[in-house]
Amino acid sequence: MKYDFESIMDRRGRDAIAVDSLGKGNPSFTPRAPSEGFDSIPMWVADMNFPACPSIPRSITERVQHPAYGYFEVRDEYYERIIKWHSERNGVTGLSAEMIGYENGVLGGVLSALGVFCSRGDSVLVHSPTYIGFTGSLQNAGYRIVHSPLQRDGNGVWRMDLADMEDKILKNHIHTAIFCSPHNPCGRVWTREEILAFTELCRKYDVYIISDEIWSDIITGDRKHIPTQSVSEDARNRTAAFYAPSKTFNLAGLVGAYHIIYDPWIRERVKKESSLSHYNNVNLLSMYALIGAYSPEGYEWCDELREVLGQNIDYACSFIDRHFPDLDVMRPEGTYMLFVDCSGYCKKNGRTMDEILDACWKVGVAVQDGRPFHGAAHFRMNLALPLSRVKEAFDRLERYVFV
Repeated sequence: MKYDFESIMDRRGRDAIAVDSLGKGNPSFTPRAPSEGFDSIPMWVADMNFPACPSIPRSITERVQHPAYGYFEVRDEYYERIIKWHSERNGVTGLSAEMIGYENGVLGGVLSALGVFCSRGDSVLVHSPTYIGFTGSLQNAGYRIVHSPLQRDGNGVWRMDLADMEDKILKNHIHTAIFCSPHNPCGRVWTREEILAFTELCRKYDVYIISDEIWSDIITGDRKHIPTQSVSEDARNRTAAFYAPSKTFNLAGLVGAYHIIYDPWIRERVKKESSLSHYNNVNLLSMYALIGAYSPEGYEWCDELREVLGQNIDYACSFIDRHFPDLDVMRPEGTYMLFVDCSGYCKKNGRTMDEILDACWKVGVAVQDGRPFHGAAHFRMNLALPLSRVKEAFDRLERYVFV
């Protein structure tokens, strides 16, 4: 490996929610601090415990050295890097700068698109298990969430239930669906055929699509991300897609995402909706962070990251299969999060999820409660950290939790 994915980075006192908020935040969301004698292994917040790609701090530092940080124009290079990234990584053609718009975050962009496609109080179709950010944002903004549960097939793979989706669309007069690709928290990387079937259903009932593709770079093995807008001309023109370098390059603290919208009617209205607060403007340093991330070095670093995450995922899933037969997990095809089902273990051993989570947290394995993601007896585990820490976490689970 050319880049360092093995050193244990000390994030204490560096403003990291994943580490410094343990035991201090909302007890229904934030893990408790570990008991004496255990250090914390941060495996809950979906950010990475790896140093950033070197081209990112280099790009930021070069700009910071010029001591003027006032109002500025977005550089052409910002758009050029995005266009090239999507061309080379996802095979996207026909993308131009006018089709790209800045968003402070993917969730903010989702709400802007909903403001165009829906009225407050409208029903919105969302798959479950569901990213907790969708739940909070939609409910706070006054929309009604209608869940279409994903189903596990005979091989344990999460699948969309098209019949259920069609039934929900008709019964609830749905005009907008939120699509998560790759799916969070399940980790599915949808095939072209699956995406086409979904988008054709939306075409049939004239349902607009909001596609969250923030995890599109974090795919392991020989799988490939298929942009929702690429499967048909209709999908291209009824979809607002949202991306960010934050998951791929660990930049969430810098703030900055972007949309890709081909249809002019949708694009103009989403941009207008996004602008109403007068605060949805590009951050100077996040612009330079993206330029550094989507650089030639960023391509190379991302490829190594995917290899490292694949190894971590393989280790974790293999360990669960060998040592925890009563736990159930599908190997995530995308993302670096495991979504682990403990229902079989709980039933067999008479334990509750509260007891399991508390046992994990006591020994410093800071996993995330999966119930807010609509996983009835699940926890969510971040594997974006050095393999030595992943191994230590599973050693503690075997010794102290699932005994």
